[in-house]
Amino acid sequence: MRLGFSTNGIGDLAPLDALPILADLGYESLAITPDRHLLDPFSSGLAAETARWRKVLEAAGFGRVLETGARHLLDPLQKHEPTLVSPHRTDRDRRTDFLVRVIDLAVELGAPVVSLWSGMARDAADEETLWQRLTNSLGPVLDRAAARGIVLGFEPEPGMFIDTLARQAVLHQRLGRPDHLRLTVDLGHLECMGERPAATLLAARAAEIVNVHVDDMLACRHEHLPLGTGDIDFPPLLAALSAVGYTGGLHVELPRQSHRWLETARESANFLRACGLA
Repeated sequence: MRLGFSTNGIGDLAPLDALPILADLGYESLAITPDRHLLDPFSSGLAAETARWRKVLEAAGFGRVLETGARHLLDPLQKHEPTLVSPHRTDRDRRTDFLVRVIDLAVELGAPVVSLWSGMARDAADEETLWQRLTNSLGPVLDRAAARGIVLGFEPEPGMFIDTLARQAVLHQRLGRPDHLRLTVDLGHLECMGERPAATLLAARAAEIVNVHVDDMLACRHEHLPLGTGDIDFPPLLAALSAVGYTGGLHVELPRQSHRWLETARESANFLRACGLA
């Protein structure tokens, strides 16, 4: 497993400038969230910025995945909107277009995985309508990922339509179990949603896990906390991931700590090593 950090947790410094600092702390992977200020898929200068990023990442030997959770990239007024389950087709199409663009960006950046989620159900549509919105909107995304050799890591997110590992499994089944649709796991979300025993659940889904987010959390409360300040027992989870042969990034995701990102990066690295990360 590779010690990783998320760009959404880096504040007061350009993420590219933070890379050598993270490397000095022992980090080897980066979860990159394209946003208005960082690898914006709609920017006219994207190609040059992508080439610069790829050169630096490869020189540092960093692994990389792309995240698609920018809060206000598509809508400056409403967080994370529109989504794959938004009420209006034109809005869902905007999210689909964004995801397709990020897949193309991942190819250019040399990132094998793109992480995504469903979005919140914000209207009174019935369950089956929401499933249809989601699966239909994912169609072009799955097609582009397959054509370009990118693996999608679908993340269950508290409060969203797909919020648990079990519902992610249903989605996978409804889509015909495409091999390039896998799983992004947030260890904090397992605690928040009461998915226990977490180590057993991770072992059962081992073959699907392509990306891991690391944060602490309290049961039934979706708030990313610094490691060691919540309810999660980390050593069994790291042992479970190691036992099933997971070799990807363990990406520390603490956006609310971005104002003290360097301390967070140092403390998180020390904490995970103390919990058994080699």
